Amino acid sequence: MSLPPAKSPLTPASAEARRARLHPDVLKLGLVSFLTDLSSEMIFSVFAVFFTTVAGASTALLGLIEGLADFSASSLNYLAGWLSDRSGRRKWFATAGYGFSTLAKMILLVSSSIAGLAVFRVIERLGKGFRGPPRDAWLSSIAVKESRGYAFGVHKALDKSGAVLGPLVAYALLKWLGESASTYSLLFVVAFVPAVISVVVLTRIPDQPGQPHARESVRENWQQLSAGFKCFLVPAGVFALAYFSLGFLLLKAHGVGFGMTDVVLLYALFNGVCVVAAPLVGKRGDKVGRSRIVVLGYALYGAINLWLVVAGSRWEMVGIFCLYGVFYAIEDSQSKAFIADLEPERRATAVGVYNFVTGGLYLPASLVAGALWTVAPGLAFGLAAVLSVAAIVIFLLVRPAAVGPR
Repeated sequence: MSLPPAKSPLTPASAEARRARLHPDVLKLGLVSFLTDLSSEMIFSVFAVFFTTVAGASTALLGLIEGLADFSASSLNYLAGWLSDRSGRRKWFATAGYGFSTLAKMILLVSSSIAGLAVFRVIERLGKGFRGPPRDAWLSSIAVKESRGYAFGVHKALDKSGAVLGPLVAYALLKWLGESASTYSLLFVVAFVPAVISVVVLTRIPDQPGQPHARESVRENWQQLSAGFKCFLVPAGVFALAYFSLGFLLLKAHGVGFGMTDVVLLYALFNGVCVVAAPLVGKRGDKVGRSRIVVLGYALYGAINLWLVVAGSRWEMVGIFCLYGVFYAIEDSQSKAFIADLEPERRATAVGVYNFVTGGLYLPASLVAGALWTVAPGLAFGLAAVLSVAAIVIFLLVRPAAVGPR
């Protein structure tokens, strides 16, 4: 009597079930990010215009500070990822990073000078750099591969929900009390409260430790990373040179006729679109493959910058900010899910290396954008479009997903 054929370990029905499954800690980590972004985006939604028009700084200085902020956000990424993978600890390092960002916001409670604003912007990003790799490795460990893109998308949606509410709170305060120094001081105080709560919530989530590599040096750690991930760094680095600060888009909107409070609403619109798009593109990536989604993000960013070269109306800027929300949903969540696929064992390190490399390139990107802006804003956007196309070509040539893990 013959035995029935063995069932596949993962049938289409079971794959769909795993794809729909979402670990409850994904939502808890999302709540932490929601509260943190609620706090941060209340400040960042007004920072570029406040820094240049109220505090009196130049756009060139804005480019320098934004570039330094992006660099500081990436400077500790590799170290944080290596320490997290070396010890296997996720929660401790993530909590330290969130706590440091919260303490940095206290600077705004005592100073709103150009120097104080610049110091805050750079130091606050150090905490982001330290918390990112351990948290993303933590998130990838509780999300099965079949639904990993969806999990990262849901987390990003919650994260950006705070970024929607934050600018709206800032808008309400500015509209109610007027654009005065005392209003901005109150805004900074209000923004400090959810930042503190986020740290408290994080301490209540149980840790998900990774496999420790206690004797592994930084050099050995790099050597053990997968070839597929190292291939991905090449197009990602080229694209990072195109990825200048969102502050320049806000300045473009201000230049075509949006007032200070209207710019805040545009920022909220961008984040709102990101909230809706992030889970959808995550699910799509789970089905069609994350390589296609990553390339789509590069292409969309290039198209946005081409549009910015010729855009001159308020309605065009509304459309651009909507598309930018879709792009950001892809770039900021699905690239991390893609890295988790490429590097299954040392994920904190891989995310840290990725953030370190791309963040280091954000500095020259923002510096060049600031310099080109003084000549003609269209030059900055045109260069970004060209670099986006170059990143797509390189990605298709190196094919990191085909190389894959070791």
